[in-house]
Amino acid sequence: MTAGASVLPFSAEDFRRRAAIDHGPHERFDYGDHSFNPGHPRVTGPRTLRDAAVLIPVVDRGDEASVILTKRAETLSSHSGQVAFPGGRIDPTDASPEDAALREAQEEIGLDLSHVELVGRMPDYVSGSGYRIAPVLSVVRPGFRLALNQHEVDAAFEVPLRFLMDPANHKQSSREFNKQMWVFYDMPYGEQRIWGVTAGIIRTLYERLYL
Repeated sequence: MTAGASVLPFSAEDFRRRAAIDHGPHERFDYGDHSFNPGHPRVTGPRTLRDAAVLIPVVDRGDEASVILTKRAETLSSHSGQVAFPGGRIDPTDASPEDAALREAQEEIGLDLSHVELVGRMPDYVSGSGYRIAPVLSVVRPGFRLALNQHEVDAAFEVPLRFLMDPANHKQSSREFNKQMWVFYDMPYGEQRIWGVTAGIIRTLYERLYL
């Protein structure tokens, strides 16, 4: 996908244009942990998926946009200490996945929604843990101040969009799960390790918008 020559490739404006071009159809695509773990018992057979949404917040930092990520609290019962996008389950009171993603971002990191512009949505990503995740794309205007919910988030930080969209940083790792090898993407950045579902969604973003 080629952006206009006057727009720098990792700016928020370029991201906004790429998101606008990707109209779908989305239903033809089958993204998720199963795509690189075919036949694994964790992803085969009938199962009930729980609906969730995450916000992909691309911060307008001029020529070099960045992406807000969080480190989940170590005290959480699931996925504790892992790097994640702001997000969570879609509640019955949420009008849409977009509303759920915005609500969760506000609850988890105190992101002022007046700074957030929704620019698109990715196809759903199905996790091995049984979630059907709607990744909601957004551009965040600078000047916001975050207030972390200490019960859910230990830290929030920004990673350059250029780094996340560089396939050289998309490593595949594996570990044993239920006596079979489980494959996942792994993108270490400084002291943070971006891996698993979050890295899988980032890889999907790359394949949809930057490949």
